[in-house]
Amino acid sequence: MQSHIRALLIDINGTVFDHGIAIEGAPEAVNSLRDRGYALRFLTNTESKTVEATLESLCACGLDIKRDELFTPVVAARTLLETCAAPRVLSLMSEELRRSLHPDGPEGNGPTHVVVGDCQKVLDYELLNRAFRAVRAGAELIALQRGALYRTPEGEEFIDTGAIVAALEYGTGRSARLLGKPSHEYFGLAATSTGFTAHQTAVVGDDATTDNAGGNGIGATTIQVRTGKYAGQAAEGLAVGARYTVDSIADVPALLNGPLS
Repeated sequence: MQSHIRALLIDINGTVFDHGIAIEGAPEAVNSLRDRGYALRFLTNTESKTVEATLESLCACGLDIKRDELFTPVVAARTLLETCAAPRVLSLMSEELRRSLHPDGPEGNGPTHVVVGDCQKVLDYELLNRAFRAVRAGAELIALQRGALYRTPEGEEFIDTGAIVAALEYGTGRSARLLGKPSHEYFGLAATSTGFTAHQTAVVGDDATTDNAGGNGIGATTIQVRTGKYAGQAAEGLAVGARYTVDSIADVPALLNGPLS
């Protein structure tokens, strides 16, 4: 290996996987990188699925991603909470996601953390007000992402996690700690999980506003791919900030085999 890069943080949507289909050459590139000894983490901002559900989607299109290689906002929050002494968590998310976040962590009296994720199936005014009161009483507000809305493949729109976070911020006067893209903390936690430093890490992604921004924010090497969101962002002059640009994830093994500096 001719470069200092030892770990890669690889975006999922638009980089290895797009609309239910693996990017051409992605499975082979992933296997090649793993066989050459790189520590891999696959990043997504999706906090509406469990790790198991996301892995099933990736496996269905031929991508062999290991469970400990997947790094989602829920994984980031769990990683953070594991560093806290006896956290008491009030979570605004589905019961399935709550169990994956803190399976053995009862809320108890006086939550220390309020974590907001995909809560469309459980949110009501009583739960929202409990979260409001907990943050007002001193609990830390954690957002798993800040999307205002999302669209289904059929075009139907729904309010997203970020709008709920914004309501709590407005009501409490407190700012949330973001543990999703493009948060530097999110990328930093992902890099740390590989066992290597940010300087030894490359971030590979299609979205300059999240992947390039997050990677540059922690001092990692950034690699832009021309798949996914790239064309639209390039047309708007937004596809900037990456140290290297390649056509797709299939070109990354060859890039890393060269004399990066």
